[in-house]
Order: sequence, then structure tokens, then C-alpha cells
Amino acid sequence: MSDVVKDQPQVATGPAGAKAVRRAFSSPIASFLVILLTVLWTIPTLGLLVTSLRPEKDVAQSGWWTFFSHPGITLSNYHEVLFNGGFGVDNGLMPYLVNSLAITIPATVFPLALAAMAAYALAWVRFRGSDVIFFVIFALQVVPLQMALVPLLQLYSGGAHIGSVTVFPGLGVGETYVPVWISHTMFALPLAVFLLHNFIAQLPNDLIEAARVDGASHFRVFRSIVLPLATPALASFAIFQFLWVWNDLLVALTFTGGTADVSPMTVRLAQLSGSFGDHWEILTAGAFISIIIPLAVFFGLQRYFVRGLLAGSVKG
Repeated sequence: MSDVVKDQPQVATGPAGAKAVRRAFSSPIASFLVILLTVLWTIPTLGLLVTSLRPEKDVAQSGWWTFFSHPGITLSNYHEVLFNGGFGVDNGLMPYLVNSLAITIPATVFPLALAAMAAYALAWVRFRGSDVIFFVIFALQVVPLQMALVPLLQLYSGGAHIGSVTVFPGLGVGETYVPVWISHTMFALPLAVFLLHNFIAQLPNDLIEAARVDGASHFRVFRSIVLPLATPALASFAIFQFLWVWNDLLVALTFTGGTADVSPMTVRLAQLSGSFGDHWEILTAGAFISIIIPLAVFFGLQRYFVRGLLAGSVKG
């Protein structure tokens, strides 16, 4: 029996297994594939940038790749799209850029703060029914966002009523940022609580218990211990949520009503191409403006991103 066990192949675990995985992903073939995929992924973005910098007549006559043999650069497309609006839009995109920031930042911070507190409570504050609450929150992820839009819109505008009894009064927040903030927060909370709970629950029990023995309250433990240790997970979810809200069109269009005072960039970008899909130089300039801020957020938090994704995947 012992000979059979000895003859079985041994699977590397711990530091040896991690080194084996690192060697596999650092091989010349893996490096070549990564470089190839990166180049293929970058080519459309490069074409977008080049087209946004070309004069209108050049865009209409030739493809963006001819820029390298016949270069021609102008910044008038960006001036047009930011301050004049371009074809099909009365005003520039600058007010909508501000609206996008006013929608995205709170809609990222609110679910992140609520989910972090809920995840800590479900992971370390034991109370009856905590497991049931966690599984219910997890199950809410299967509810399609599209099915909730109309009921939420009716709830915001008219409230909820059973016969003549008012269960929930209308909020009267039409044509403001508030319904968009609330909706994005509700849609993000199930996934955020699930991900952060899995991370926070894996923190060392001895560390939490030592703080509790020293007289630290749950709020002190959460603020001084859990939040600093959970920074990679928080940053990872913040990136995903920021990108989701920034690129969202459906929720913003449903709850802002398309009014210029609160509409984000996504509501207006479609109008830049005109009715027949022309004026590509204006459309690409607007599209490139819309990706600058998400890129800045991603590169600013990228050092936490991989750490947050891999948190808890390897023990030891």
C-alpha cells in the first residue's frame, strides 16, 4: 500500500507550486502570446485616437492607417466636440462630462461604503440569521437589471400603494442625480457584499480577536484593521463599479429622462455621428474623451487590482 502511494505523482503546493505557475506564465511562448494579444487589443484604440486627430476631409477619404504615410494632425475635433457640440448636439460635451463625474463618483462610493460595512457585519458579527441574509444577498445577483427599471421608476415617481394605503411615498426626485445614485447602489450591492465578504472573512481570526480583547469596538476594528487590510479588494471593486457606471447608458437614460441638466456623456455621444453615421472625426474625438478618465482611474489603482483579484486564492 505504501509503495502505491509513493508511486503516485506528487502535486506541488505552497511556494513550490507558486514557482511552477510563475515559470509557466513566464515562458517565451506565454510572453509572446501576451504581447500578441496586447497588440491586437490596442490596435482599435490606436485607430480611434488617430481618427480623432485627423482633419475631416482625410477621415472621409481614407482609412486611419494612411495617417502614417500622409500625417495630418488637428485638435479642432476636440474643441468642436467639447465646446460646440458637433453635428446633432446643440452644446458641447463639457457639461455632460461634469454630469458623468457627478453620477459616477457617488455611485461608486455609496455601494462601496455600504458593502464594506455589511460584509464586515456578516463575516465577524455573529447574529441569528446572518447566513440566511448572506445567501439572500448572493441570490439577488440573478435578478436582471432590466426587469427592475420600470418598477423602480414607478416607485420614485409615484411611490407604492396598496389600495388607498400608501406604503412608500413618491420621492419627487425626477430629473436629478438621486434616482441614478440609488439605482446604481442597489444594483451593485449584491455583488459587492459577496466579494468583500469573501475577502474580509479570510482575515486572520487572531488579529480580530486580539483587537476585541483589547477593548476595541466593532467600529474601531472595522476602521483601523479591516479597511486597511481590505484596500486591494476595495480598489478592485471600485475599478469595476466606476467603469460600469461611467459606461452605463440604460440606467442613466431611464432615470434622468434625457434632460441636459443631468444626462451623462453616454446619453449624448450617440448623437455625435448624425442621422446617417457621418462625422466620424467628431464621434471618435468624443469617444476618446470618454475613455480618458476611466483609463486614469484604472492606472491609478492598478497596483491594487491584481492583488485584489488574487486575494485569498493562495494560502500560506
